[in-house]
Amino acid sequence: MFTKTQSLCRSLLACCLVLLGSLANAQAIDYPTRTIKFVLPFPSGSGTDQAARAAANDITRRTGQPVIVENKPGANGLIAAQQVARAAPDGYTVFITSMTTQSVNPFLYKKLPYDPVADFIPVAMISKNAMVLVVRNTEDQPKSVAELTARMQAAGSKLSFASGNTSSLVAGKTYSNAVSSPALHVPYKGIPQAVTDLMAGAVDFMFSDLTVANPLVQQGRLRGLGVTGPTRASTLPDVPTMREAGMPIELSVWNGAYVPAKTPHAVVVRLNELLNQATQSKQGQERFKQTGGTVDTMSPEEFAKFNEQEVLFWGRAVRGAGIQPE
Repeated sequence: MFTKTQSLCRSLLACCLVLLGSLANAQAIDYPTRTIKFVLPFPSGSGTDQAARAAANDITRRTGQPVIVENKPGANGLIAAQQVARAAPDGYTVFITSMTTQSVNPFLYKKLPYDPVADFIPVAMISKNAMVLVVRNTEDQPKSVAELTARMQAAGSKLSFASGNTSSLVAGKTYSNAVSSPALHVPYKGIPQAVTDLMAGAVDFMFSDLTVANPLVQQGRLRGLGVTGPTRASTLPDVPTMREAGMPIELSVWNGAYVPAKTPHAVVVRLNELLNQATQSKQGQERFKQTGGTVDTMSPEEFAKFNEQEVLFWGRAVRGAGIQPE
């Protein structure tokens, strides 16, 4: 009798496990069933914002569920990162960010109010691009990297550069160190605000996300001097790489999606699928052609490994730029 009871219990347990597994799969397949919120650490109009809104529109088109974008700029992404880290781990609060919060901040601050590794699960990359060194497109401004360098090194020169995120800060500091001519750093909450002041003459130069600067260079409002990618940007073929211009500065920027730790794996996989579909869609590819960007389609596990490599890369870049943690 005891053996039969044990057997019956085991059978019931097996049935329960199968049922629970089916329910979990059903939940993953049904995701999303309500509004998803994308939280961004950068302002509207930034490269990250543009990539996020494009992905949000595609997910809504595929699933019928709204995806709203909430911009939380400031403090190099600390505000937005904390908000998502504390959110419910159900897949309905997604952190759309960049290397700023996940790879660079650990080397800019002695202590972070969030843990880039423990507090988040990497989901997918959504865009990758270079930066471009830009100045105002007026007759009195430098027309090449060499000319800008000469001005920086001139006796009594006091040039300033803007930054709207940590990658533009690192690039600006790296360039200043390379030419042995410190420039005044003027920080902004985002690239769009920095670019606006650059065009107004409040600062002298900056490294901008290509996504933001590209149309302004094409319109003649800014002058591109050099791109930080390994090759010239397809959208700005006449602008040399920084290496071609005599400065061995090579920095690529990227945007990706993360969810709070403990989010169910099935939800992570489904969100990864939706984001990869968005970047590989006809609309996504057309956007990359217009912005000069690309994307490396990855699984969550591959994106996690990519993150590990980026932490090492940006750690070296920050130290090489001579930036001391605050």
